[in-house]
Amino acid sequence: MKIRQNVRHWAAKKSLTTPVVGDVVRSRLVDMHTGIFLDKADETRREERRDHLDDFFDATFDTYVAALDAGFTEAQAREITHIQANFDFYNHGWTEMMEFPGDELSDHYDRYAAFFECHGISIDDPLGEFHPQEGIADAPSTPEKLDDPDHPHAEGGFADDVYVEDAEGNLVVGGQDEPEDVDVSEAPGVEDEGEA
Repeated sequence: MKIRQNVRHWAAKKSLTTPVVGDVVRSRLVDMHTGIFLDKADETRREERRDHLDDFFDATFDTYVAALDAGFTEAQAREITHIQANFDFYNHGWTEMMEFPGDELSDHYDRYAAFFECHGISIDDPLGEFHPQEGIADAPSTPEKLDDPDHPHAEGGFADDVYVEDAEGNLVVGGQDEPEDVDVSEAPGVEDEGEA
């Protein structure tokens, strides 16, 4: 999968394991991710998906921290959560929101199969053990889109590794090394409303 990585991602990583500030950053990141993906949805479908996406993305931050704890890099841990989201989008028939084509679902799953299996995550159950006890808000599916999927925001051909676009636009396979001095104040929601 092709993702971006900049100073805000490193700051978010650090903040998500820091008491108090982590909750603020997590809330902001959930809002940002919901907004980003709703912008990819048909305007008439956005509001009916909002609560579901809020709940889903909130749960994926537990996955993110678990992946970091398991030794995955920041880029890999974040990619894992994006793969979970794409499983969910596919299951709902929300193909217009997907970041990679549906025919690459199994390839992305296979790359992290050991982690996914350890946590009960599958294409059919994208959250596995990270599914919150209080549940996830329902949202209407559009299964008819799976018959003739439209993937206007998907980038295929990146299923073999994590591809990271840095702040200068360079594509780095596997991601970048973490900077030594990461300032938590750079994380979304700490001081300003910057992009994550």
